Amino acid sequence: MHWSEEIAQRIIDRNPDKEEYVCAAGISPSGSIHIGNFRDIATSYFVVKALRKKGRKAKLLFSWDEFDRLRKVPVNVAKVKEGFEQYIGRPYVDAPDPFGCCESYAKHFQNEFEASIKRFGIDMDYRYQAEQYRSGRYAEYIIHALKHREEIFEILDSFRTQEATEDERKNYYPVGIYCAKCGKDTTKITRLSSDCINAEYSCECGHQGQFDFMHDFDCKLAWKIDWPMRWKVEGVDFEPGGKDHASPTGSYQTSRIIAEKIFGYTAPLFQGYEFIGIKGTTGKMSGSSGLNLTPDTLLKLYDPEIILWLYSKTEPNKAFNFCFDDEILRQYFEFDRMMSAYKEGRADEHIASIMEGALIEGRSCETVPMQLLVSLGSIVDFNIPMLETVFEKIGTPYKYEEFKERLERARFWLEQCSPESVNRLRETRNFEVYDELDENEKLAIKMLFEYISEGGYNLDDLNTELYAIPKRIYGEDMDAKQLKAIQGKFFKNVYKLLIDKEQGPRLYLFLFAVDKDRYVKLLDFSYPRTEEEKAADAAAKEAEIVAEEKAVDPIKDQITIDEFDKVDMRVCKILKAEEIKKSHSCLKLTSDDGLEGRVIVSSIKNDYTPEQLVGKKIIVIANLKPAKFSGVQSNGMLIAASAEECGCKVIFVDDSVPTGTAIH
Repeated sequence: MHWSEEIAQRIIDRNPDKEEYVCAAGISPSGSIHIGNFRDIATSYFVVKALRKKGRKAKLLFSWDEFDRLRKVPVNVAKVKEGFEQYIGRPYVDAPDPFGCCESYAKHFQNEFEASIKRFGIDMDYRYQAEQYRSGRYAEYIIHALKHREEIFEILDSFRTQEATEDERKNYYPVGIYCAKCGKDTTKITRLSSDCINAEYSCECGHQGQFDFMHDFDCKLAWKIDWPMRWKVEGVDFEPGGKDHASPTGSYQTSRIIAEKIFGYTAPLFQGYEFIGIKGTTGKMSGSSGLNLTPDTLLKLYDPEIILWLYSKTEPNKAFNFCFDDEILRQYFEFDRMMSAYKEGRADEHIASIMEGALIEGRSCETVPMQLLVSLGSIVDFNIPMLETVFEKIGTPYKYEEFKERLERARFWLEQCSPESVNRLRETRNFEVYDELDENEKLAIKMLFEYISEGGYNLDDLNTELYAIPKRIYGEDMDAKQLKAIQGKFFKNVYKLLIDKEQGPRLYLFLFAVDKDRYVKLLDFSYPRTEEEKAADAAAKEAEIVAEEKAVDPIKDQITIDEFDKVDMRVCKILKAEEIKKSHSCLKLTSDDGLEGRVIVSSIKNDYTPEQLVGKKIIVIANLKPAKFSGVQSNGMLIAASAEECGCKVIFVDDSVPTGTAIH
């Protein structure tokens, strides 16, 4: 049974007679929505599908928490709009669109996300919380929470480790008011009427005002009260959340008690989920601005069905990776294998349920092998007619309509994530490689050139000949292991002569698919270098020298060993990584140095997420004079390499090295 069906059955068992079940998800439009947040939606989406599969009516309710305050300015916003910090404290819906194309900050990121969601075929019932609050829909619940604020405080306090003061109890209010003058939530309630309807407040901007909770609606309940209140209002039966919410002291446990004791509502079934990982380098995609991993970005790399499939086949409490290295090709292969089994009726019940979750109504999912598109696409410069011809020649006559979507994704992956995987034929013969071959290896190249030039072979003939050439040269009775090594070396030599790499597309497919007139001349060494080749080789050498000179800094002035010993470098383990308020580039790293621990501020925010750093061991200059960055004192500096080509790369240490170990 699929995990979503198990959850669906538990929902039904809790309330078997309900007419329509409500599965909820929600996100704050604080910036471009990260693909990790998509798990909130995907988990509820699969449960809704499972409920419907069981013959029940169900809907996916999605809340835009656009009435939350703007807490910080994202990197991509700061790059296009200076001084946007002035809007911190206002609701997202009341901040202007920094990109100038939508009516508000919230609407910009909502439109961006909702457009990508449509590509997954997911139908959601949207709730815009600014609209809900300002319509007065929640007024009675806000007043109810104010009347029970002492009880709410005690519930919240029971989850705290620090003893609450009497002042905290006395001055606690579960609602925040947005100032009528500056529009920010930097307010403090100074008086509340006995019926909890009228209040007076003061704001940091200097304004003092009055507020009527029956008629004034520019206020918002605190998160752990707002969440259970909405469960009751919407009749929510199921809602997932990050694993931090699921912890014994997390938001769900707190809100569950508030829902039951304050609002008289049984909290919905909750499912905590693991966070999403990123595997592999991101090449050009990250650049200097940081990788913006939105669903729209992922759709440039993955079919929407494969994204859904990754979520569907992985239980919510387990992690998985989106891959930017060649592991993505394995994911495509595994998906295609499952999809073929499903379409052909060979899939078992579990596989079938996974694939049903990944299917999108109104779309046909074509499983043209991504590996072939990657391997052969660049060879023919992504020329559509040529690629159709290649597929025809190798016995897989795929047409453009079948592979057009995946071809664009293959091209994007090659160019943006893995440019080193691009296969391009050389313009001239590679004498540098050829001259290093021994006489037998040169003979093998000559025999291949003659065979290709003569033509008249089919795919199987060519494959047989590639293995036969070394046999003819070295003898049929050679030890099998030795012969395999020689054949492998022959293949490497051919690749290097044609595409400057030791491996590439399967050689027999490659040589058969590509028009021989495009490459056969690269195997012909029967005549000396031409003037044109000499000029091309000289230009390539010069370009290499220039690149090396540009990439490598000159050696600094020499120092003595005594001077070097003054630098105290130690292995530290990162225990915690946090963003720093108002800093666009710095992270605060709390680390274990084997002694008292230390805090380091490092400008690597655009290159690493906190999740990528926690638990890693790094090298720190421990005796560097402390300095303040973004208001935080840094006690040391981590060791990293930086270059225009790769960005900033932290030097990580093998986990077996104990913390505190000195680097000599």
